[in-house]
Amino acid sequence: MKEVDIKKMGITFAFAFIIWFIPVPHGVSPEAWHLFAIFAATILGIILKAAPMGTMCMLAIGFTALTQVLAPGNPALSITKSLSGFGDKVIWLIGISFFIARGFIKTGLGNRIAFIFIKIFGKSSLGLAYGLGLADVCLAPAIPSNTARGGGIIYPIMKSMAISFGSLPEDPNTHRKIGAYLTLNSYYMNLIASSMFLTGTASNPMCQKFAADLGINITWMSWAAAGFVPGLVAFILVPLVLYKLYPPELKKTADAPKMATEKLKEMGAIKTNEWLMLLAFFILLSLWIFGGSLSIDATTTAFIGLTLLLLTSVLTWEDVKSEKGAWDTIVWFAVLVMMASSLNELGFIGWFSDLIKTQIGGLNWIIAFPVIILVYFYSHYIFASATAHVAAMYAAMLGVGVSLGIPGMLLAMMLGFVGSIYGVLTHYGHGPAPVYFGSGYVDLKSWWVKGFEIGVLLLVIYMAIGGLWMKIIGYY
Repeated sequence: MKEVDIKKMGITFAFAFIIWFIPVPHGVSPEAWHLFAIFAATILGIILKAAPMGTMCMLAIGFTALTQVLAPGNPALSITKSLSGFGDKVIWLIGISFFIARGFIKTGLGNRIAFIFIKIFGKSSLGLAYGLGLADVCLAPAIPSNTARGGGIIYPIMKSMAISFGSLPEDPNTHRKIGAYLTLNSYYMNLIASSMFLTGTASNPMCQKFAADLGINITWMSWAAAGFVPGLVAFILVPLVLYKLYPPELKKTADAPKMATEKLKEMGAIKTNEWLMLLAFFILLSLWIFGGSLSIDATTTAFIGLTLLLLTSVLTWEDVKSEKGAWDTIVWFAVLVMMASSLNELGFIGWFSDLIKTQIGGLNWIIAFPVIILVYFYSHYIFASATAHVAAMYAAMLGVGVSLGIPGMLLAMMLGFVGSIYGVLTHYGHGPAPVYFGSGYVDLKSWWVKGFEIGVLLLVIYMAIGGLWMKIIGYY
């Protein structure tokens, strides 16, 4: 039982039983309350790391079907509804996008793009930071796993560059030479890139799904249009501000372009598979942007992209089968979406929104808007998973805000952006965080302090500039 912490699992089950047997509040159906008990316990188990996320979600499906909370007295329908998440198109959008991301890594195209930007911008430590960040932004639309993007492509290159300039992970005296600055900046840029595109990180399509449940339609293009300006401002300002708050000792990195050039020479001319990967990328991007006018939705586009890669042998079926991260994501994503959507269908989210509205009734939406965003942002300190945080709070926060009169599209998009940028707060706050923190370049205190400072900057950028931009483009 290496994967299961018995003590923490006991706490999780006790928590579920306590909620289950609490008298059902007025206005809530017993089925909704009991599903909430399973859902809340699942989220707690994920936070406590009582077991892997997939294990917790399998337990959730088992108990949801066994207790028949979705279809009382009908066991066959109960299991069907418990598995309904696996038929949701949003689940397959994110899963297939993981497979497509494998193509960037397998062909080496992701590395080539990163080295090209380093060659262009890498003459100084600040330029190197922008070059790595720009590579992340360019890869973000088609690589929804920001862990794969940051940990699998950008991080190895960043670490190699830092070591080549004498900033060694095992030597604390050289961390601040350049490694510490590049580590934090690359992580922050990864989160900014994640916020800019619907397919930038795994939790974004979950936000899209929950918003749709409340009647708010978000497309790939509408997300990109809203996220572009605040994302661009954050992309420009964060490296500069971090350069002042946490400056590298080495300012000039004249050898970086030379090293990138050498790496590109080692890679040789662009290979056929890279050209095919690039073609698939542009087809994907074009259909995600313009597919709506052709009645081609984002999930269909993802299937088209994967099919092209399989037919051209850029990817093999063995590659698809062995992409454990994708299948893992499909499983827990489907279960969390099923439970959260069912809570909404059973009226729990509406009841909770009305309850909160009663407590803060009369609050002007202009005041309520920043309050909700701040609560959502800083509550991330208690979450070790961005996806678990989105599953637990996004729909409820959106429902409360809309009931208070906050424009739905404004709040839905802003909560979606926050679902990426709140990762700056801790060394466990988002998928790539353990990878970058594990490098050893940044001590825990510096990570949390700089994360808090950059978090304040990002909140100001997204709420002020992002909010104004969405007003200009007519989102509210």
